[in-house]
Amino acid sequence: MKLARVLSPLAALVILVSSGASAIVGPARDGGSFSDRVVMVLSRGGEGSGFCTGVVLAPRIVLTAAHCLRAAGNIAVLYRDDAGAPVLVPVAATAAHPEYHEDAVRKRLVSIDLGLIETATPLPAAFRAAELADAAPAVGDAVTLVGFGIAREGEPKTGGTARTATLRVSEPLSQILLWADDPENSGSGACSGDSGGPIFASDGRTLLALVAWTKGEKGHKCGVVTQGPLLAPARGWIDAVLARWKP
Repeated sequence: MKLARVLSPLAALVILVSSGASAIVGPARDGGSFSDRVVMVLSRGGEGSGFCTGVVLAPRIVLTAAHCLRAAGNIAVLYRDDAGAPVLVPVAATAAHPEYHEDAVRKRLVSIDLGLIETATPLPAAFRAAELADAAPAVGDAVTLVGFGIAREGEPKTGGTARTATLRVSEPLSQILLWADDPENSGSGACSGDSGGPIFASDGRTLLALVAWTKGEKGHKCGVVTQGPLLAPARGWIDAVLARWKP
């Protein structure tokens, strides 16, 4: 199948999420300073098209949530060039963490919602690899969330622009998951489209975890809790996949 035919349905999604609106529900700031590390992940499948966030680990490697993955022909990476125009990059391969379980909630299983993407061509040299943490943060530590997700729950067109927010590490303590909330109780947090987005330490460089799940209140799904897998415990798997994919 020709590349144009593979990417054309995904290209249509670019129009949907290119409204210039903010992302992350609640108070947020412009995330342009992270444009050299963070990309969008577009996908299509039986339930339609969607988008997530991803973080660059190498010129051809993007880390995202496993639930954002599809077959290579049904997924693409998106970034914007210096002029602000969207650029779609085809995908050569994907890999989900072996302990990821799509039906984990229903079956009450422990699940590591991490996925890796190998692009068919390298990302521009302007991108730099995120620094992976080798230890978990402490409860109360400030963290920086970055994502392309929606700004208003239930409104997909409000996504598509990188935004960032400051959260804090909250209980419960876990060896595999990071839990975070808004210290100001202003409703800030990840939402749809932020899945796979990085959760950095307060230095904005050290990558602690990825967004995988969110919770709101009074019937909402976003704005109270942001949760995702810690990366330090998954370093062995990440390094093994990168070694296998290395040209």
